[in-house]
Amino acid sequence: MKVKKAVIIAAGFGTRFLPVTKAQPKELMPIVDKPVLEYIVEEMIDSGIKEIIFVVNKNKVAIENHFDRIFDLEYKLEKSGKMDLLEKIKSIHDKIKIAYVRQWAPLGTAHALMSAREFIGDEPFAFSDADSVIDSDIPVTKQLISIFEKYEKPLVGVKQALGEEKKFLSRYGNIYGDLIEDKLYKIKDSIEKPDPDKGEEVSPDGLYIAGMRYILTPQIFPYLEKLKPSKGGEYYVNEGIKEYLHKEGEMYAHIYDGIYYDTGNKFDYLRANVEFALKHPEIKDNFKDYIKKLQLQ
Repeated sequence: MKVKKAVIIAAGFGTRFLPVTKAQPKELMPIVDKPVLEYIVEEMIDSGIKEIIFVVNKNKVAIENHFDRIFDLEYKLEKSGKMDLLEKIKSIHDKIKIAYVRQWAPLGTAHALMSAREFIGDEPFAFSDADSVIDSDIPVTKQLISIFEKYEKPLVGVKQALGEEKKFLSRYGNIYGDLIEDKLYKIKDSIEKPDPDKGEEVSPDGLYIAGMRYILTPQIFPYLEKLKPSKGGEYYVNEGIKEYLHKEGEMYAHIYDGIYYDTGNKFDYLRANVEFALKHPEIKDNFKDYIKKLQLQ
């Protein structure tokens, strides 16, 4: 069961970044000199994914334009001898097929994923949001695919909160399960943002969904179809997974290696820019000098 397709949902309005996201999709905001979404697409390519479908809304035409070819620009760069820049803007087109489908209303992650059902067919697939950049030596999706190929069961990438970090667990989807091998848990339950005031215990193992990175199979769709809307009127993938677990039984959670940046959050977005700038081959030395000057002030 090879994973060759991916669904990336990019239909949100980016309200936390208004007014900048009024006309520009939040997914195209840059980390140094590359859009957030391009980091995620590159992760998919480096994980062996061959086809991506973006779930977008009517205001995200700029995403389609970004991943399209602009022949006038390519011609100008080639004539100017700027072959390094030409390679940067052309490389993705030769490596992956990209398609788009619109989510007709902002009705949550499960509704967005259902919009891509026909694209998936009967194949396993990677599933991601368009906000989560994860910096890792081995792409997170590739880490998950290697486990999927062994167990042939759906799984989700998680991080583990320890000690004082556990007080933040109620902000995330929590995973409850049994450790079966190093960093791999068999999931027993999943709760979206557990509320201790309602008697919902956070994950005792500190497992939380940090960035949406899943490997799923088409068997999830019937459970998404039957979901009832949340209080906000939206439908969530995690709720479908909860139903799937109760009926199908097997799903896994892997504590992935990598640094997670929620670029839909202002602080994390700025943190990503600083930390990526400190590694950027063109500017890292000047940027390090600048940081030192700030520290001396």
